[in-house]
Amino acid sequence: MEVYLVGGAVRDSRLGWPVGDRDWVVVGATPETLRQRGFKPVGRDFPVFLHPDTHEEYALARTERKQGHGYTGFEVHASPDVTLEADLARRDFTINAMAETPAGELVDPYGGAADLAARRLRHVSAAFVEDPLRVLRAARFLARYRKLGFTIAAETMALMRQLTESGEMQYLVAERVWTETHKALGEADPSAYFQTLETCGALTVLMPPLVTPSLPEVLARLAPVPDESASHSVALWRWARLGEHLEDDEQARLNDAVKAPNAFRDAMRLAALSRRLRLRIDDLRPGDAEDRAGAIMAWLDGIDAWRRPERVAPLLALIAHDDGELAGDLALAWRLASQILPKALLDEGFRGLALGEELSRRREATVREALGTSR
Repeated sequence: MEVYLVGGAVRDSRLGWPVGDRDWVVVGATPETLRQRGFKPVGRDFPVFLHPDTHEEYALARTERKQGHGYTGFEVHASPDVTLEADLARRDFTINAMAETPAGELVDPYGGAADLAARRLRHVSAAFVEDPLRVLRAARFLARYRKLGFTIAAETMALMRQLTESGEMQYLVAERVWTETHKALGEADPSAYFQTLETCGALTVLMPPLVTPSLPEVLARLAPVPDESASHSVALWRWARLGEHLEDDEQARLNDAVKAPNAFRDAMRLAALSRRLRLRIDDLRPGDAEDRAGAIMAWLDGIDAWRRPERVAPLLALIAHDDGELAGDLALAWRLASQILPKALLDEGFRGLALGEELSRRREATVREALGTSR
């Protein structure tokens, strides 16, 4: 039985990138061999085991043969006679098809080290076109490594276009598309992901509302995101910015296409409301405090700021990237208006509908005063 470190750990350690999980391939063994040594089976589609002490994944060397459509249509063959080279041949890119012995000796039958040095994403074999998920993985790896100088090899991009034109992309389930997209949104250069999908035609299939002439301008907004609230992920607000320019029905189409979680749908809606506020304020005369106050109150009501005050800070940070002065005005207006509480009005005798109307009136008056004093 021979054991090799494979995949991302080999790639990233040689690239000087932080190494995450370590995966191992076992050559010359059977499932029974690993179970006798205390390994716990966890794989459903092929034999993968957890080490009894480190809990790292150990997979039996295997080959795959295309049997149907999509990324799940494969017949897996795992046996002691499958070689390491055969196992590595089924991988997507040469930089992911390297292995190391426990002593650190590199096994590189497909030129991964040379491609790593050349900063090149290149497919291992023509079998690349059997798995449409590899289009998304190529785009995601570019989002991670483009700032290091990586590009996708021309011949690999040609295969990505071939995969798209063949219709295979439509067999990807939305949840899997979202998994790759969510990961890409957290990478160093998320715009590379969407640009790559657009270049090979996959964006039209997977996220059609994004395919517009304004896409480059939209992608340029992905880098700056709110950082004031640790509870909101970078990926969430990048997704919000990606669709903040879309109308409500187009946002719904985009989110439905990838089965985006509710938190991401809400963030996109809130970002859109904030963008519309900014555009509305831009259209008003500088001295028109009353209309400005009305627009700001409509925004605070729209984002449900009174019941969900935690939404305000990240949205103010989002606005600040486009208009710092407006963000400052909004922060002042919110701070003062939020100090007007229903309890004080109850003590004054307001009840029912009159309470709500007076609360809104006083808050808006406070916002109007704040805008006047901030100028």
